Amino acid sequence: MRAWLLLCAMSMLQFFIAVDVTVVNIALPSIGTAFEVSGNALTWVVVGYTITGGGLLMLGGRLGDLWGRQRTLLTGTVLFGVASLLAGLAPSFEILVIARLLQGAGEAVALPAAMATIVLLFPEGSRRSRALSVWAAVASCGLVLGFALSGIITAYLGWRWIFLISVPFILVVVVAAFLLLENDRPAGRSPARLDLPGGLLLTACPLLFTYGVVEAGESSTSIWVSVAAMVGAVLAGVGFVRVEARSPNPMVPLGFFADRARVSANLTTILLSAALSTSFLLFTFYLQDHLGIGPLGSGLIMLPLAVALIAASVLVPRFLTRWGARACVMIGLSSAACAMVVVGLVALLDAGAAWLLPAMVLIAAGMGFGIVGLQYIAVSGTTDDDAGIASGVQRAADQLGGASGVALYVGIGFAPALHSADPFVIAALLAVVGLGVGAIVAQRLPGAESLQATAK
Repeated sequence: MRAWLLLCAMSMLQFFIAVDVTVVNIALPSIGTAFEVSGNALTWVVVGYTITGGGLLMLGGRLGDLWGRQRTLLTGTVLFGVASLLAGLAPSFEILVIARLLQGAGEAVALPAAMATIVLLFPEGSRRSRALSVWAAVASCGLVLGFALSGIITAYLGWRWIFLISVPFILVVVVAAFLLLENDRPAGRSPARLDLPGGLLLTACPLLFTYGVVEAGESSTSIWVSVAAMVGAVLAGVGFVRVEARSPNPMVPLGFFADRARVSANLTTILLSAALSTSFLLFTFYLQDHLGIGPLGSGLIMLPLAVALIAASVLVPRFLTRWGARACVMIGLSSAACAMVVVGLVALLDAGAAWLLPAMVLIAAGMGFGIVGLQYIAVSGTTDDDAGIASGVQRAADQLGGASGVALYVGIGFAPALHSADPFVIAALLAVVGLGVGAIVAQRLPGAESLQATAK
């Protein structure tokens, strides 16, 4: 019973963290009007949160291994709650951006500890697959419902409540973690043994990459600005590897990636998440900008995606133990690729909103089957010593993959230089290519026999 109560609490935290990834999208025009800022500045309200959270996730995972899961979880959750309160009460745009950065940092500290708690509470096999299915379904529903909640809350309560509404629920998570989770701080370890340079470089790399891609699509920006940002991203990535190789206490020991299945799972996660996150924006842009449907209507139209995700979460555990994780991952990749093809065809034919529903169902299957299977492989075989870092790496791959995919696919597809081509088709085609590469990488994942042997 304690394990399932903790799963409910951790899933509640996961839900509101996932909601905060997408909830600001539909509210951005209202935020821009309130603070009188341009669209370019508003993008950092979204990107700053996502990349800061993803870039620091592995540092958060390492912190959990050194501090203990309870202490790390409480610290991250409190930081996320305070930052949410600050965002809702922000008197200026600058304070709002700072609050979003702090939300990302809170997520980075709390989520790996939450996922590690689930991994260690539920033994490998059917129980863990069910628990991870619930975890992934809650995250996916949070991402999707964020659009609907944003439209409803912005229309009836005002944009500040998209941040304030999560505060009382975060308090519930804090109380549950304090009462139900044991103090597991490892004896003899100091919380000061952290690889801060590695965490900063890992955050700087995708931030510079995203900035370079976004600015490359702006006709008013010098190409050298984008080139400099891209070069900086490469240097930050190389610097991260060098720091990890030389650090006496690396954030991510390079030996951690000696497991071929683990590396393949995280690379596939990056490519799958890139396409899934891109689909959300394409749905929103097509409904609002192309069809002229309002924010409330657009959010409600996307509700079938959340329903399909719930259905997928019920089916996935059965197929995961019967067919194996690799088969589920391949189903997820194939479903996502078919969804992007549908999006491209709908745009070419200038079809109505109803024709996007098949794509939404396919995206739900892609998330339900693909992400759960990849999560299972990425954390299989972990122990108390590395469960936190394994969870952090997997979450970072998921979040940074999604953010980078949006920057690359949507950035290229909607670049002013390509106005003669359909942006939806270009973005969808790029996502399909990425998913094809993901399918090739996924061939290295363990099959059903490996999963069944582990479950025994």
